Amino acid sequence: MISMLPVAIIAGGLGTRMRSVASDVPKALIPVNGEAFMIHQLRLLRAQGIERVVLCVGHKGEMIRESIGNGRLFGLQVEYAFDGSTLLGTAGAVRKARPLLGETFFVLYGDSYLPCDFVRVETEFRRSQKLALMTVFQNEGRWDTSNVEFVGGKILKYDKTHRTPQMRHIDYGLGLFRACAFDRIPDGQFFDLVDLYQELLRDGELAAFEVDQRFYEIGSPQGLREISEYLSQQKA
Repeated sequence: MISMLPVAIIAGGLGTRMRSVASDVPKALIPVNGEAFMIHQLRLLRAQGIERVVLCVGHKGEMIRESIGNGRLFGLQVEYAFDGSTLLGTAGAVRKARPLLGETFFVLYGDSYLPCDFVRVETEFRRSQKLALMTVFQNEGRWDTSNVEFVGGKILKYDKTHRTPQMRHIDYGLGLFRACAFDRIPDGQFFDLVDLYQELLRDGELAAFEVDQRFYEIGSPQGLREISEYLSQQKA
């Protein structure tokens, strides 16, 4: 197996929608089938051949570090990048973590479970020679609101606010970046990954890869039930 690129996991959010489920822990540590969600996520990454993970943490990040440690129990090398006193946003957090990530890396959200083929995604990214790649899924509004116009292997539009009837796909939640893509972000300032994707798309620097496995997430109580059922079926 090829040596896979490292993964940045954005796990610094406040998780406001899930406070009714677990108000005393960060979202990444919400229990799923008896274990913290992030443990399931890390096991999936290791099964995909990933060896290095950098956790971008903020809100209650020390709790995540105490729970996950250096990753050795999961066969991984896990390091941490803390937002600090000011929240940096999803892209700002990754920018701060660049010294730990190297020149090229995956990025995913700390509340997502993505059973796609990481090797194929990385292979397409390298072939594209773009600054970034977004994975997309033909969602058709089923599991969340679709936000991508994707035609002929290309993203024509990506917008989470101004959606169109032509948006049948959704940002799957797994991206690949060259570190220099984050040079666009002012150091230490709040910046969202959505805005970075849109800039890269506008400049012709965003490749795309369509996956065919649905995504799972713990951003809502319904999502929590669905990932619990999925993981139970995988063990059966």
